[in-house]
Amino acid sequence: MKTRNLLSILAILGTLFLTSCGYNSMVEKQEGATGQWANVENSYQRRADLIPNLVNTVKGAANFEQETLTKVIEARASATSMKIDPENLTPENIQKFEAAQGQLSGALSRLLVSVERYPELKANQNFLELQAQLEGTENRITVERKKFNDAVKDYNAYIKKFPQVVYSGWFGFEKKGYFQAAAGADKAPEVQF
Repeated sequence: MKTRNLLSILAILGTLFLTSCGYNSMVEKQEGATGQWANVENSYQRRADLIPNLVNTVKGAANFEQETLTKVIEARASATSMKIDPENLTPENIQKFEAAQGQLSGALSRLLVSVERYPELKANQNFLELQAQLEGTENRITVERKKFNDAVKDYNAYIKKFPQVVYSGWFGFEKKGYFQAAAGADKAPEVQF
């Protein structure tokens, strides 16, 4: 009987200990960052899903640069193959993910610049609709990345505060990485005519 009472008391004290050290809040904040990561991936997936339609529409234009289309297709394949486990959102993994997505963004930019030389393509209603959807998706990606960074900031700050900083490592709550601006993004692009 004494053992049972002692175990009950220890269980109650353990529960109070976990509650007072912020364990539940750490779980909530970690899940918030993980859920926001899923929204980021969803936005990138939407962009990847639009690309085959865009490429097929562009292919219909006479004499369109095949090399440009090939680079877009290859960049899409690379970007969609890059997956990160939400439990392992380290700065290094996020940089790798962003590098693959950056290659796709660059290839899409070159594609859209190339389109300027094809008046019949610029007038194609399907192309214009896809271009508008792609622009909207790029805006969604920016919004979701910002929300992700906000969720990660909240989580990282929480696990570094006292008393959580004492316990967070014990329970496996590790710092998560942020999306950061690409190198050179602080300089305005040079436009030449």
